[in-house]
Amino acid sequence: MFKKVLEYAGEYRKVTYQAVAVMLLGVAMSVLPYLFVYQLITPLLTHGNLSAEDALWRIVLIAVCLILYAVFYVKGLSLSHESAYHTLKNLRISLQGKLEQQPLGTIQEKGIGSLKKLFIDDIESIELLLAHALPEGIANLAVPVFVFVAMFFADWKLALLSLCSLPLGIVAMMAMYQSGMSKMGDYYASAQKMNNTIVEYINGMEVVKVFNRDGESYHRFEGDVRNYRDFTLAWYKVCWPWMALYNSILPCVSLFTLPLGAWFVLKGYSTLPDLVLVLCMSFGIGAPLLRSLGFMSTLPQINYKIDTLEQMLSAPPLIQSADSFTGTDHSISFENVHFSYKEDEVLHGISMQIPEGSLTALVGESGSGKSTLAKLLVHFYDVSEGAIKIGGQRLQQMSLEALNNEISYVSQEQFLFNMSLLENIRLGKPEASDEEVLEAAKKAQCNEFLARLDHGIHTMAGDGGKQLSGGERQRISLARAILKNAPIVVLDEATAFMDPENEEKMNEAIAEMIHGKTVIVIAHRLHSIVNADQICVLENGNLADAGTHETLLSRCQTYRKLWQAAEGSARWGVSLEKGVTES
Repeated sequence: MFKKVLEYAGEYRKVTYQAVAVMLLGVAMSVLPYLFVYQLITPLLTHGNLSAEDALWRIVLIAVCLILYAVFYVKGLSLSHESAYHTLKNLRISLQGKLEQQPLGTIQEKGIGSLKKLFIDDIESIELLLAHALPEGIANLAVPVFVFVAMFFADWKLALLSLCSLPLGIVAMMAMYQSGMSKMGDYYASAQKMNNTIVEYINGMEVVKVFNRDGESYHRFEGDVRNYRDFTLAWYKVCWPWMALYNSILPCVSLFTLPLGAWFVLKGYSTLPDLVLVLCMSFGIGAPLLRSLGFMSTLPQINYKIDTLEQMLSAPPLIQSADSFTGTDHSISFENVHFSYKEDEVLHGISMQIPEGSLTALVGESGSGKSTLAKLLVHFYDVSEGAIKIGGQRLQQMSLEALNNEISYVSQEQFLFNMSLLENIRLGKPEASDEEVLEAAKKAQCNEFLARLDHGIHTMAGDGGKQLSGGERQRISLARAILKNAPIVVLDEATAFMDPENEEKMNEAIAEMIHGKTVIVIAHRLHSIVNADQICVLENGNLADAGTHETLLSRCQTYRKLWQAAEGSARWGVSLEKGVTES
């Protein structure tokens, strides 16, 4: 286990070894005073007197050892923490690199709470292993081992008596581990669930307040917090009795040595000075032994967390190559595409062709697979079966960077970073000049709301873009896509948050952006896509039909139902007296 973690230490692995060596000296300094105490007692037992000079020297040496113990221990901890935090940095960077290779959809499925726990809580807990358990545990265990060997040289019978308490303490410790492991899975599952619930509770607080769902939401929040408390207490409850037992037995190395050793001396099997020596050694190693074994109580937790990290790191990465885009054109083909979320297949052998420069609309009821197809095209996931090709080149045969250079993807929800709106738009083309960014913002109809902001396009977006409305965020994201100017454009309800006054302007901006490009539009408003070159109708993960608006009306029952529903919703109105009516 140490080897796994130390792989991330890199050049600081040597610093960890230095920390172990320095702490080893520190623990040795804590044991040596007991030998000097033995040297003070032995003359009194054998000769009945002790010179003041010898006593003074022993006392000075004891004081020096205690000072050196403090110095070495502090220095060792300093070195171990230096190595530990560099190791955590390397681990986080490595995990970030692995995450960037994972399918983006898989990352989104994990949830903010579990990823936060993984990156912060779980990795931070490994600091205990690196900075304490590894150097302190080894040092505090090595010294007692040396002392026990010395005991056998002094008197093997008394040394064996000193070892008698260890099996009892170890049995109690193993019982604690075995009992604790049975509860550990529930404990960590409840912690992850509580993290996700807290994040969801905070993010959804506005909806909770508006719809007076405080009680229901709070009960769920309270229930998950209570479950975490209960599982934690249940875990500790099975461990506490055994913990108390081994904490009582392990330090008492003289538990059998003192009574039985005294009887050995009376019977002549051992000498009194040897008994005093062994007892002094026993008193010296009790505390280090307990500290070393005490760190073992963290090992089950650390093992569990390392396993979690390894599972995250070993998840299948997104299949891609290092090749650039080499397709013959920007036509798109879906060939017998199957896709499953975990065990449930949601797309069942979809095949369709999207010619270069055409406008294709994907329509269907919610859950029919429209957005899933779009996410597969931008390689959020790998297909389970079949192939998606651009210009005859499979997505897996090009790098994700090369694919992203060919596609602009504008979804309903776009994340804005807490930096200026100018820099948020420039993400679409990092090398773009300020003038190019301003022109893209103008084409995306951003100037209207930018003029209301005190700092205009240099205004900070706020965390997650909270300074802007949903429609304003969508216009910023559209400006990114305009600036990127990719030959393929995917619009997933790009005007979902637009008010009627701005939607027409946005459609004009979109029309200008998509001119001459291969475009896929996902829309629920069928009136906006009646002039599409091709409309693909999805139903329960299958391609029901494909064709123009008129063709589908004449032969596709599913499309007719969607169109009738769209026609009906277009006639809806609101009356103060009658509520929602048709006009």
